[in-house]
Amino acid sequence: MYRKVYEEAMCSVGRIMDNFTDHVIDPKLYSEYKVNRGLRDIDGKGVLTGLTEISEVLSKDRVDGTEDRYEGKLFYRGYNINDLVNGFVSDNRFGFEEITYLLLFGHLPNQAQLDDFKNIISSYRSLPNSFVRDIIMKAPSEDMMNSLARSVLTLYSYDQKPNDTSIPNVLRQCIQLISMFPLLTVYGYQAYNYYIKDNNSFFIHEPDPKLSTSENILHMLRIDSKYTELEARILDLALVLHAEHGGGNNSTFTTHVVSSSGTDTYSAISAALGSLKGPKHGGANVKVCQMFNDIKHNVKDWDDKDEISAYLKRILNKQAFDNSGLIYGVGHAIYSISDPRAEILRGYAKRLCEEKGKLEEFNLYRTVEELAPQLISSQRKMYKGVCANVDFYSGLVYEILGLPMELYTPIFAVARISGWSAHRVEELINGGKIIRPAYMAVQPRLEYKSVSER
Repeated sequence: MYRKVYEEAMCSVGRIMDNFTDHVIDPKLYSEYKVNRGLRDIDGKGVLTGLTEISEVLSKDRVDGTEDRYEGKLFYRGYNINDLVNGFVSDNRFGFEEITYLLLFGHLPNQAQLDDFKNIISSYRSLPNSFVRDIIMKAPSEDMMNSLARSVLTLYSYDQKPNDTSIPNVLRQCIQLISMFPLLTVYGYQAYNYYIKDNNSFFIHEPDPKLSTSENILHMLRIDSKYTELEARILDLALVLHAEHGGGNNSTFTTHVVSSSGTDTYSAISAALGSLKGPKHGGANVKVCQMFNDIKHNVKDWDDKDEISAYLKRILNKQAFDNSGLIYGVGHAIYSISDPRAEILRGYAKRLCEEKGKLEEFNLYRTVEELAPQLISSQRKMYKGVCANVDFYSGLVYEILGLPMELYTPIFAVARISGWSAHRVEELINGGKIIRPAYMAVQPRLEYKSVSER
């Protein structure tokens, strides 16, 4: 019945599309009125719209009024991401829960505080009675991000204080959502895999309170619940690197905008999920993997730089892959020389590929990472350099881990909700005014005429 209604609606829209007016705005007007499209200047630098203490993203160093480019840097609450990662590695411990504590509370926890926080997360890592059956399984979605957003909005109905925006209550809501996201993500995929992809295997593994977030994802996702220590630690590293990236990225800015209206936590987080879903944001790692599958299919010799370069040129010229002219995973709004997250993830991706016997694939990624910036710079009008971003290697890591592609972006969300939560709290504490930027109207004013005169 619904399909018939849908088809009839599409036919109706088709009939009236000839009446649709072309609403393209003359690009010259943006320069004339000094409008920074995408809230970014010609170098890609974001227009300053707020202040934050949560994280800092750097790509340029200002000295005596001049700007000198340097390798990208990322700080969580003032701590260099490289130092944080090195601390986790040297102590041989999982870091995502500690990073979440740091982002939410503003300081690194001592051991007692960290243990208590982990226990809270473990105690919250469950769903309401029959939620999986009644919400996740009864209406499985082809898109895991939509499934995740729907689940988040539905959890509003299970909260006794859903509209309470006091900081203690919002922190409670956020920590619960952070704890639940791995379950909502994995269970949503299991329902999709069984009901939509017609996979005969259907299973639900309960989370293990003794395991970290990354371990629980692998434990719940795999039918035998088995994983290696390296697999779990690299997935944990990916979560750490994706947990936060400044207030200006699209989904976090969405969190600020929606939170500034005074709405509830579930609405704010679901809005952020809608932003992250987009292929220009969180969905980019999927496009990277799809692009590399295309490259591997069309390039015969993965060691031949000339052959790889020739095919990359075809991609840039909109003659190959998806004809978009984009080499996915290369280029970033902020970073020009290097993305520190990609720099960190590259080394661990190599270790994982060595363990799985996939070093040939890793070397292909390295070659494309080397060639792509040169080709892009030679063929495009560039105002800053380009480099591989975190999506370039995260997709490879997820692929080698055997994670289904449908979960690449949701796993990004599992990490980034920690940053969203911190920014929501910061907006509620410091915002005060609803965020409302201005748009200039360029449509000429017209004289109204009756229907008979048109």
